[in-house]
Amino acid sequence: MSFTLLIYSTSDGQTLKICQAIADKMQQEQQAVKLLSLDDADNVDWQEVDKLIIGASIRYGHFNKQVMAFVKQHQEQIEQRPNGFFCVNLTARKPNKNTPETNAYMKKFIKLSPWQPQLQAVFAGALLYSKYRWSDKLIIRLIMKITGGVTDTSQDIEYTDWNKVEQYAEEIIALS
Repeated sequence: MSFTLLIYSTSDGQTLKICQAIADKMQQEQQAVKLLSLDDADNVDWQEVDKLIIGASIRYGHFNKQVMAFVKQHQEQIEQRPNGFFCVNLTARKPNKNTPETNAYMKKFIKLSPWQPQLQAVFAGALLYSKYRWSDKLIIRLIMKITGGVTDTSQDIEYTDWNKVEQYAEEIIALS
């Protein structure tokens, strides 16, 4: 049986949460789907994969290095099927930085990647001060101060636009 494979790389769990929402929508539409952490993606049985979507988060301005390594190692298998890529970052909380054309992280990925995903999306992540280690909390608070974000560490804020995630899931379902 073939399925859509959703591979995710996440720092604090928001990318996984987005993948789970996509999977839920696909399952509601009777689509077979499997979620897999990038850490466990070395032994994919590509003959079973009908479509492939990769989701990756940004931490301190960078994707997990394994994302690009996976893309380079499996570029041929990825390009042989309908595919997509989305990134999750706090910069995308700003309306003028939340599309593949306007988000610096997505533009950089597309420029450096040998793979050009068919479906692309950018989602705002979550500011989870309660989950961060002391040092991360300090650094992220400083970044938020510089970029005009929330610096009150007593609250967590989820910026993800769940309607936009659902629309992306519908695009994946329609992808052929």
